[in-house]
Formats: sequence, C-alpha cells, structure tokens
Amino acid sequence: MNPADVAQSAVAPVGASGFSFIELFLHASLTVQIIMTGLGIASVWSWAIIFEKLLAFRRARVESDRFEQLFWSGQSLDELYANLSRGRTITMAALFVAAMREWKRSVEGNIRALGGIQLRVEKVMDVTISREMERLDRRLLFLATVGSTAPFVGLFGTVWGIMTSFQSIAVSKNTSLAVVAPGIAEALFATALGLMAAIPAVIFYNKFSADSAAISQRLYAFSDEFAAIVSRQIDVRA
Repeated sequence: MNPADVAQSAVAPVGASGFSFIELFLHASLTVQIIMTGLGIASVWSWAIIFEKLLAFRRARVESDRFEQLFWSGQSLDELYANLSRGRTITMAALFVAAMREWKRSVEGNIRALGGIQLRVEKVMDVTISREMERLDRRLLFLATVGSTAPFVGLFGTVWGIMTSFQSIAVSKNTSLAVVAPGIAEALFATALGLMAAIPAVIFYNKFSADSAAISQRLYAFSDEFAAIVSRQIDVRA
C-alpha cells in the first residue's frame, strides 16, 4: 500500500463523506476554529505535564526508597549527612539534610540552647516538606482546570456549530442533510476535542493527587521518626 494512502486514511474519519479532520477545521467558522485551537493547545500542554509528572513522581518514590535503605542500614547519620549534602537532594533526603543542618548549627553554636533545638528542627522539616510538595504539585492545577472546563468549552463549540447549521437552513430554505452536515460535523468535532483534552487530564490528575498524598504521608512519617531521634539525642546531651 502507498504510504501516502496510509497517512490519508489515518487523518480521514471513517465514512464516505470525504471530509478529513483538517478539512473540518478549515471549513469551520472562526469561533469554532478558535475553540478547536484552544482545546488542541490545552491537550498538548496537558500531555506534556503528564509525562513530566510521571517522571517526577517516579523519581521521588525511587529516591525515597533508596534513602530509607541508607538511613536504616546502620550507617552513621553524620556520615550519611556528609555524603548527601554534597549533591542535590529531593523528598526524604532533602528533609534529612535540612534537619541535620539545623541540628548541627544549633549544637555547634551553643550547647546550652538544647531546649529549643527540637522545635527548630521540626519547623525546618515542616518548611522542607511544604517546599517539596509544592514542587511536586506544581502545574497540577492546570490539569484540574482542563479536566473541569474542556467539556464545557467543547460543548460551546457544539452549540455554535448547530447554530450555524440552523442559519444555513434559514438562508438556503433547504433542510437536506447536505446543508446541515458541515455545521453538525464541526460541532461534533469540537465536542470530541473537548473530551480528548478533559479525559486524560482528569484521570492523571486523580492519579497524581493520590501519589502526592502518599509521598506527603511518607515525609511526615519520617519527620516524626527523626524528631524522636533528635529528642533522644537532646536527652542524652542534657
């Protein structure tokens, strides 16, 4: 089979109408073209965010698992801190480095001020958790917005296309399918684009929200464990 025929058959919808999706777009009214363009851009940007977040959350899980193995392996915390502080850390490792940095500053600065060390370390960990979760959740609001508004934007294009069809009937005074088909076709195409943009955005927004909640829970659990370690060290030094 000719490759050009294969490409044309992939672009053209099934049926004998002879219209392709590109022709539907070109023959649509200006309003529907703007709606289709906006939905197409929203869909492309949503998929870019989806792929970026898939990699980001996967990396966060892998790095957290790796850090937990190192943390509970019996290695010295000072040695672990020295190794991790040399590079860029994320999620649980970043939480540990921030807490250890505050601990060392407090202990080395004034050994008598042990009473407020734990509070400062806990505050630093809370700030670090908020910063890490903000980084992971960045741009998820766009997916939520697309998922909730794209169907209605596509529906607006549908209504506009049907209005165009009725105007064609009024002008031509002809109710044949050939008169109303172009407007109905562009209306349905706008609806399809709205659903194509909304469905992946909703699915992956729910997935990323669940992943974010799981990572946040792991960070807070580690924060509580490390706060207990700090409390024991304070009691020993006191």
